[in-house]
Amino acid sequence: MLQIEGIKLNLEEDEGLLVRRAAAAVRAAPEDVGELRILRKALDAREGARWVYTVRISVKNEEKVLRRQRGRGVSRVTESPYRLPPPISAPGLSPVVAGAGPGGLFCALALARCGARPVLLERGWDVERRQADVERFWETGELDLQSNVQFGEGGAGAFSDGKLNTGTRDLRHRFILEELVSHGAPESILWDAKPHVGTDYLRRVLAELRRELRDLGCDIRFGHRLTGVELEGGGVRALRVEGPEGAYVLPARHTVLALGNSARDTFEMLYAAGVPMEPKPLAVGVRIEHRQADIDLAQYKHLAGHPRLPAASYKLSCHLDSGRGVFSFCVCPGGQVVAAASEAGRAVTNGMSFYARDGVNCNGGLLVGITPEDFPGDGPLAGIALQRDLEERAFAAGGGGFLAPAQRVEDFLLRRPSRGPGSVLPSYRPGVRWCNLWEILPEFLCGALAEALPVLDRKVRGYAAPDAVLTAVETRSSCPLRILRDEGGQSAVRGLWPCGEGAGYAGGILSAAADGLRTAERVLASFSSF
Repeated sequence: MLQIEGIKLNLEEDEGLLVRRAAAAVRAAPEDVGELRILRKALDAREGARWVYTVRISVKNEEKVLRRQRGRGVSRVTESPYRLPPPISAPGLSPVVAGAGPGGLFCALALARCGARPVLLERGWDVERRQADVERFWETGELDLQSNVQFGEGGAGAFSDGKLNTGTRDLRHRFILEELVSHGAPESILWDAKPHVGTDYLRRVLAELRRELRDLGCDIRFGHRLTGVELEGGGVRALRVEGPEGAYVLPARHTVLALGNSARDTFEMLYAAGVPMEPKPLAVGVRIEHRQADIDLAQYKHLAGHPRLPAASYKLSCHLDSGRGVFSFCVCPGGQVVAAASEAGRAVTNGMSFYARDGVNCNGGLLVGITPEDFPGDGPLAGIALQRDLEERAFAAGGGGFLAPAQRVEDFLLRRPSRGPGSVLPSYRPGVRWCNLWEILPEFLCGALAEALPVLDRKVRGYAAPDAVLTAVETRSSCPLRILRDEGGQSAVRGLWPCGEGAGYAGGILSAAADGLRTAERVLASFSSF
């Protein structure tokens, strides 16, 4: 097949023109073009707005067509899809996957399809029960410590925008996207340059993945929390688990730690058991919220509101004179700010949107990069201590009930308390308490945000608009530690396989799922080497 890059369509043109444009690009007749598959569709809004495509085509006399290509943008490609490892005989002792986020789910899926019949432990509940628990929390402020935005089937990504971006290239990525589509995700994620599933589609996908896992013999145990590891000869021989019926011991020789970045009690347990880990950099800050119409205007200008344009997003960063970096994170066009706490007395924010992205507001993380030198103390758990301190400050400022402290940008830059909203109404539930964030958050954090806001406003006009709302605090952008693993994917405590975002090896749904597949490959290879 031939791959063609840079085919352009304006907003009024139909995708049916792609065959004709592709044929023209390779100087062939349209009737000579057979299959056409869109690989990538990106919006170029720098001058006006137009869609830019990368496509693959089959064409008659491909060799002859290729020889007459002189310019860039046309190349021959061969399809090389990702393949799972060959199947194995079911082991006498099933491998255990701890955590049902993207890393754990795709690890379990690969193990199950290859015949390993894994046990999948998840401290939270299935997505249906979890959704009810989360909705109750947002309405009442009553937090379930085991079933919330952080814990449960799908991990934290189940209540997010469902972004599938990644900065790395990996054959596994296409496989993951195709699996998501086959389980109910929108087909657009296969070619969208900025793919997202949306929290509504993600919940459907999770239910379908669960059905397949169970059909393949995966033993899924919701409400079962990993509480300890029993060691023998430098490796794991069993796990201690707390389930709905009480505590039990689960014999295990192969355990994948796909814990997610908020399993703080599990990190503490593993550290006490001697599992090697190290601190790693983190980013913390606030959610900033604008009216979506204002972001559309800033990005699309006179074309804002065009029915063929999606809700606009942004990606911003700056490097301050202080040496700190400030950047946008997990921007949710047409979304809402959500309460994402998982511990009593600690308030956390995050962002979420549905696939349609049709809400009134746009929100995104506005984060400040910090390093282990900023942590209060030494050791791998020091970053967790910093997160907890910030979350406790936010909870206290909210006055309880998981209300979140909030401030208008104009008031924040003038260091005065806000008394209420302006044109931007905060979407955070259960609600906000207006305040002065300078009296709540550390000086270094507020100072960096205040210095960055005017800089970022020059990149997206209106970003530092007076009525934009800052809601605190966002602390769960990534895990502040890394569980060490060797080149073969194992911990120095043999039989433990750290995996995904919570172990420090991924940063989002797609990269975590890919690391889950990679870990499954390694576990399967260890079985076949016996």
